[in-house]
Amino acid sequence: MKNEDKSSIEVEAAVFRRLLDHLSENNDVQNIDLMNLTGFCRNCLSKWYVAASSEFGEEIDYEQAREYVYKMPYSSWKEKYQKPASAEQLKNFESKD
Repeated sequence: MKNEDKSSIEVEAAVFRRLLDHLSENNDVQNIDLMNLTGFCRNCLSKWYVAASSEFGEEIDYEQAREYVYKMPYSSWKEKYQKPASAEQLKNFESKD
């Protein structure tokens, strides 16, 4: 591996960790808000983490990936932070299809 490749990977990993920290510090931002604004959410990141792990020969299941992304078990995060989606949020989400 070239130095710039290693450096690039380290920078990308640091950015990803910072994104997860930012999301963790902003639990008031609901997944449906993220989906409506960006087209991805914490669950998407978890799925991508599972897929990328598999590509590197490391098997991790979806719940383990969610715990990594949410920094706690998903069921705990959902209980503490998830609010019911409003009619407007659902309408915006459904209009994206």
